[in-house]
Amino acid sequence: MGTKRRDFIKQASWAGMGMFAVDLNGIFVPLGTNKTLNLMNNDFEKNQLGKYGPWAKSLFLNKMPSLSFRKEEFSDLSAWKVKATAQVKERMGYLGIEEKPKITVHRVHLFDGLICEEISYQLPYGNPTRAVILKPENVTGKLPAVLGLHCHGGNKYLGLEKICKVSYKLPEYVEEHQQQYYEGSAWANELAKQGYVVMVHDAFAFGSRRVLLEDVPEERRRGIKDFDMGKVENINAYNSWASDHEHIMAKSLFSAGLSWPAVYLAEDQIALDILASRNDVDPFRLGCAGLSGGGLRAVMLGGLDDRIACAISVGFMTTWADLLMNKSHNHTWMIYIPLLPRELDFPEIFALRAPKATMVLNDIEDTLFTLEEMKKADEMLAEIFSKAGASEKYRCTFHPGPHKFDKNMQAEAFEWFDRWLK
Repeated sequence: MGTKRRDFIKQASWAGMGMFAVDLNGIFVPLGTNKTLNLMNNDFEKNQLGKYGPWAKSLFLNKMPSLSFRKEEFSDLSAWKVKATAQVKERMGYLGIEEKPKITVHRVHLFDGLICEEISYQLPYGNPTRAVILKPENVTGKLPAVLGLHCHGGNKYLGLEKICKVSYKLPEYVEEHQQQYYEGSAWANELAKQGYVVMVHDAFAFGSRRVLLEDVPEERRRGIKDFDMGKVENINAYNSWASDHEHIMAKSLFSAGLSWPAVYLAEDQIALDILASRNDVDPFRLGCAGLSGGGLRAVMLGGLDDRIACAISVGFMTTWADLLMNKSHNHTWMIYIPLLPRELDFPEIFALRAPKATMVLNDIEDTLFTLEEMKKADEMLAEIFSKAGASEKYRCTFHPGPHKFDKNMQAEAFEWFDRWLK
């Protein structure tokens, strides 16, 4: 012990004289070596972690993840899917919901050529979930069906209204949301008109499932009241509160041994149960699609539930490295699965559905992602589907413009559903 102590003191004095540098592990390294040159080099790509970014990326993201199907050691697609799916669910803390909810039908009516069913159901926790089911009138037999997954959009006051409608008269703030992200289209309605049963439900923490202010301590409410939501300024105040509250929700779920993706997946699977069990639905022709937060949910549901025959993620595809280095600052807490980047890159969650029909629609000027990493994600997915012998089942396209799911993109998505579900 004495010798080691003397050596440490000697090396420390040399370091003080500029003869040694100290690496990230506290080890003395002689000046002039490549290691010290790298340590002292300040020329690095700027990123949101500063000098810590390259170090964090080098730990696991500069190499192929351990469970990637792109690795030579994986050749059996089915065996890989079983192993990787189990690992994703373990990492996210997936529990599922065994108790099937009772459905309450509130209203059935005709609107714009569609039969509209407004329903709700009670999960084992939280407020009742509101949902809308749309299908063409005067159509018989079992139809293909799609679970429409609404977006995040920084608006937790709204849920299903973001992508569907059951009357011509919409509140102005709903019309504005649909115009901004969907070119004024309630795309769930438009898809239903093409011969589908489409179900849209409020996701966890949105719409009917949002956190009510009356249920949190008064000091956390900022003076906002649930019954004041009739005015736009109060809705905006709630959405601002909910945005700031999101990190509390995520950290609290982590503290419970859960994650936001686990809750999303379980609740979306219950909605899929309801949709698949209908007499007018063919349970072998099920799809899902969504923009942004809905695209995230499409990745999780489409990747981890074999019942989804065709899945479309819009405006939500990149790599873990992109989130680490560039974009986590403008993303929701609803993405992250602890430790999973060591085993699968983000696109590879979606690739777990290979060889089933899979589409990714990107926006070239989408500020939520970097274009280079969106293209890398496409390359990963294409490579996996090719290795699975299913290249024709995967398509990725890049559209001009910012973060959105406009009518041209909707038309491409509807054609993809028609190709694989009809």
